[in-house]
Amino acid sequence: MKCLGLFVILAFILMVNLRVWAEMPPITGKPVIDAPLLLAWPADRGVLVPNLNDPTANTLNDFHAQISSCDLVFSTEGNYHPALKDIWPVFLAKFKDQPLLNWFYTTSPPVSVAQIENQMLQIGNLYATCRPAVVAATLKVIARLEQAGHTEGPALPLLRDRGQVLLVKKGNPKKIRSVWDLGRKGVRLVTPNPKLEPGAFENYTGTIYHIAAQDPHPPKGMSAAKLFNLLFNGGSGDPEKWLAGPRIHHRDLPWSVAYGRADAAVIFYHLGLYTQQTFPDQFTLVPLGGTVAHPQPLPGTISITRYLVRIKGNWTPRQLEAREKLIETLLSAEFTKVLENRGLLRPPAAEAR
Repeated sequence: MKCLGLFVILAFILMVNLRVWAEMPPITGKPVIDAPLLLAWPADRGVLVPNLNDPTANTLNDFHAQISSCDLVFSTEGNYHPALKDIWPVFLAKFKDQPLLNWFYTTSPPVSVAQIENQMLQIGNLYATCRPAVVAATLKVIARLEQAGHTEGPALPLLRDRGQVLLVKKGNPKKIRSVWDLGRKGVRLVTPNPKLEPGAFENYTGTIYHIAAQDPHPPKGMSAAKLFNLLFNGGSGDPEKWLAGPRIHHRDLPWSVAYGRADAAVIFYHLGLYTQQTFPDQFTLVPLGGTVAHPQPLPGTISITRYLVRIKGNWTPRQLEAREKLIETLLSAEFTKVLENRGLLRPPAAEAR
């Protein structure tokens, strides 16, 4: 009887709970995601499951790992990353019989010197201690690697940019047409971080100044020096006239124009093209010479060549094979076509070192 009574009590409790659960109304609303507005840059291979992508940062705080055994590491400036995405499957296809499994390449501001000397690359809680076997960079960075004794063989010309464009909001609401318009009241400019990306910063600011300096018909009362003073030396009286990105300019500058406080950014033609094609509802490009389809950079435009160089190391036969096949791929006619499709050029033969 005691067991029966206990059973009845438990059954009653269960029925009450079931009734409570059954009476819970359905949820039909949608929450507001508590995160800043961001540009959803496409992943190279799309979104795979599972993933720990954090849309608020370019970090991996929830992936805790150390990578210390790699068949290949390529350390390169990141501004031509769409072209690398296009050619990488061609490179990997060269290893049909024995696939290349342990590899990575970085498309960031130049980090190769510290990456080689410290044997470390950190992204959040991911630590990669593999030594780069190949580096792509400007001659300034290559020279630092050479002086430190890290390089092996000559530097090989890889690609040349086609100048810059102005990246503005869709429809160009501020009617920005030239570098002179950047100095207007109410127009705010965003640049790369001058301390963390000095190369890109000097490239873009140099282009602004020299285009203005070589303009035979500047606006009345304006000069390149005055424009520079308005933009970078407080001459406008607007403390937010000049904005800068926190770290990686090919992500920071588009974000600031789309959702931040900037009205315009000077950016490499090929990066501007990729950004506008990726987010056609967000951006408009303003050419600095010629048209967007057919750029003809104005006098004063700074254009730079990037070079490839081999890095010394105690490489295994497998690593040496991967290194040479990568260089072969990046110097191939197929990559030349990829570069042209992405708004880049091969350097003239005269720039070979």
